[in-house]
Amino acid sequence: MRLTFAIVAAVTLAAALLYTSFAGSAEARQPSQMAGAEANREYRLTGVVVRGSVKRGRDAVTFRVRDRKGGASVPVTYTGQIPDAFREGREVLVTVRKQGTTYQGQKDTLITKCPSKFDDGKSGGEPKMRWLDGSDRVVKGE
Repeated sequence: MRLTFAIVAAVTLAAALLYTSFAGSAEARQPSQMAGAEANREYRLTGVVVRGSVKRGRDAVTFRVRDRKGGASVPVTYTGQIPDAFREGREVLVTVRKQGTTYQGQKDTLITKCPSKFDDGKSGGEPKMRWLDGSDRVVKGE
């Protein structure tokens, strides 16, 4: 009797874990996939911050996010914690809601993906490992 109860409890807990794992995940979309976005529905937006688009205001920062390979872009207004690595040209992931023609970033959901600093040795070009300062300028030296 105890063994049967333990097995039923374990299966129930495993099913609940699987359900919450898959129900809570949402596929990230690029700006070109946001054309049919519904108003007031949350989406996970991923892409690259467009150069020259970042405007820092008193309470918010506005910027445009474009597809990784160029193409479409969408405007984002974001309030909340901004990661240190956030800057133009970096890939970001942010949860947004469509409001009119712009997307409102949900507070404290902005994540910055850091670019790869290492070359796999197969590209034949110059090495990708460089030291950068806070303004993305290459620092000379060791």
